[in-house]
Amino acid sequence: MNETRLANALASLLGTTLAADLSASLVKIRHDCATQNLERATAGKFVETFVQCLQYIDSGKYDAKPTVDEYLSRKVEGTALSEGLRICAARVARAIYTFRNKKNIAHKNDVDTNTHDLVFTHEAAAWITAELLRHATGVSMQEAGALIKLVQAPVGTLVEEIDGTRIVHADVPVRVELLILLHSHYPDVVPVGDVIKSLSRRSSSSVRNRLRDLHAEKLTHGDVKSGYRLTQAGHAAAIKEIKARSS
Repeated sequence: MNETRLANALASLLGTTLAADLSASLVKIRHDCATQNLERATAGKFVETFVQCLQYIDSGKYDAKPTVDEYLSRKVEGTALSEGLRICAARVARAIYTFRNKKNIAHKNDVDTNTHDLVFTHEAAAWITAELLRHATGVSMQEAGALIKLVQAPVGTLVEEIDGTRIVHADVPVRVELLILLHSHYPDVVPVGDVIKSLSRRSSSSVRNRLRDLHAEKLTHGDVKSGYRLTQAGHAAAIKEIKARSS
């Protein structure tokens, strides 16, 4: 998804700052959904920005730190906004915020219902963005329609888990496959045996060599005995690779 294209289309309705913030949050949720690794802060940021968007559309100004729950549960329905925004979109946003606060969508458990929560969060955020696009002016109906289709398009999953083994669905070099795999476990340490099992279609010696390379580049931390996890630099490198391949 072209984040700049989306932000430009929303700018006439939301102003450049809010349009850029909302677009960035949606794209981040989309990337996280592709790797099944949603960060709680991302969903919270999207909803907070959406509240600011509603305030801006209603009055031309917005709070730097809005009281999200209070606004979505009480204040918004007293505005002059369209029903699509003040009732439907606001209630969808409140549902996202509830999932973000009340359910564990950041880490996997033995019984993994979190993937379904993550998918809901993405679909709900995409619906809200599409609703905003329907109200945008200064953008052609053709462009608005094309963008609505893009934001509501299914996310291609980069990492699939089968019987406890994660498989990276991307035609990439071993080094990049390792970054994407370790990102899907972040911040947990992954035993080398599990890494080799996930990359079973690769030469085990090649996997071990690339793990050593990543460690030498300070993109991972750990050792052969305890396993490896991404460093902050490694996490950033993985995000860059994921962004290049996410729809």
